[in-house]
Amino acid sequence: MRRIWVKTHRWVALSVGWILSLVGLLGAILILAQPLDKWMHPELFKAEVATSAAAANTVPVTLEEIRKQLISEFGNKSNFTLRPPRVAGDTYWVIVRGEPWSGTVYLNPTTGREQGRRGEYDGFVNFTFKLHSALLLKDTGKAILAWISLAYLILLISGLILWWPKRWPPSLKIELGKGLLRGLFDMHRIGGAVLGLLIAVSVATGAYMAWRPLGQFVTTLSGSDAIKPPVLSKEEAAKPAIVTLDQLVARGHAVFPTDPITYVQLSAKPNQPVRLRLLLADDPHPNGLTSVYLHPKTGEVLAAYRWDQLDPGARAFSFVYPLHTGELGGIALEALTFLSGLALGMLGITGIWLWWRRRP
Repeated sequence: MRRIWVKTHRWVALSVGWILSLVGLLGAILILAQPLDKWMHPELFKAEVATSAAAANTVPVTLEEIRKQLISEFGNKSNFTLRPPRVAGDTYWVIVRGEPWSGTVYLNPTTGREQGRRGEYDGFVNFTFKLHSALLLKDTGKAILAWISLAYLILLISGLILWWPKRWPPSLKIELGKGLLRGLFDMHRIGGAVLGLLIAVSVATGAYMAWRPLGQFVTTLSGSDAIKPPVLSKEEAAKPAIVTLDQLVARGHAVFPTDPITYVQLSAKPNQPVRLRLLLADDPHPNGLTSVYLHPKTGEVLAAYRWDQLDPGARAFSFVYPLHTGELGGIALEALTFLSGLALGMLGITGIWLWWRRRP
């Protein structure tokens, strides 16, 4: 049986396990790279301050003006997600999804002037994130990662069986004085046994976020119905616009007036409502999952869902996302998340090295 477990562990790792190791290592890199990116590129993330009295007295740009500016440049077939500044001094982000360009535009929140832009895959952080989250294959890559994550379960079980000591407590000593091969073997074996469950949390939460059908499965399994956003009829979608985007957002914000808006999502499809996302005080998700849906032409509130009123599969994202990124537990959990990513990468590197050196 041990020989079977060895072969199972080895060939699952060599076939798809190395992809998990790469993704884990990239995740650890992102934890450090994202704050460094903001520090290195203040022109994108910090709003420029007015330098003259006339500029200081400029009337702040409206959301309606920003929307018209975006449609003028990118066309009315592009989707726009507006991200207001989270803290004073931040820029206003606009995430553009369309053809021929997708990416993020960074605007001055007072003047509306563009301070810079990045394409969807531009820059080290964007490229690394796309590789980490979808293997650069968009939805197909997310599905692949979700299925590959099941391989980690096989690797964890088989690895623990092969490591399981005959005597307890087990020895966790890494022999560094008996050659490189022995040292790497101990690192691989003991590292997998000690950190295996921590890594499993990162892998499982990443798979849950990557592949939406997992959330739908949880909702179905719970016996609940999935909450879906409202859809406008052709007659409603054809109505003339009678409110500005500023008025529309104000009406939506009035539903939860004390909570900040984190995103304003504008769909290119005429039958899709405008969606406001808000961060309620009791929501663990750093971006908030509470939603208000509004008629894009009249500003009528079509639906409003608190994060804790969502179906179980969707509600789980409030905890799964910050657990995966480490934001749920502050700097301590972020450090553990960073460690799990490094450990997953280490297991892949040491495993491949050991296999290569022990080949017949």
